[in-house]
Amino acid sequence: MSAFSTFAVYFIIWWITLFAVLPFGVRTQAEENDVVLGTVESAPARFRGLRVVLLTTVVAAVIHLGWYVLSVKLGYDLDTIFGFIAPQG
Repeated sequence: MSAFSTFAVYFIIWWITLFAVLPFGVRTQAEENDVVLGTVESAPARFRGLRVVLLTTVVAAVIHLGWYVLSVKLGYDLDTIFGFIAPQG
């Protein structure tokens, strides 16, 4: 597998992980009792972009490492994985 393909898979995993990590630890303005005029109460009180990016990078790297070991090093593919989930009789 080429380096570009490996990076492309990592980028897709990173992007999906971003949406999973984004709500972690978010406190709304209503929870902080500090609603800024002109915003909704459910808006984040403080956006921690760097924290989100770093956490996403770490989680995506772990997922990517697992994918890399299973698919490239051990040779498992989607057909094999689905065979474990729903074995064919």
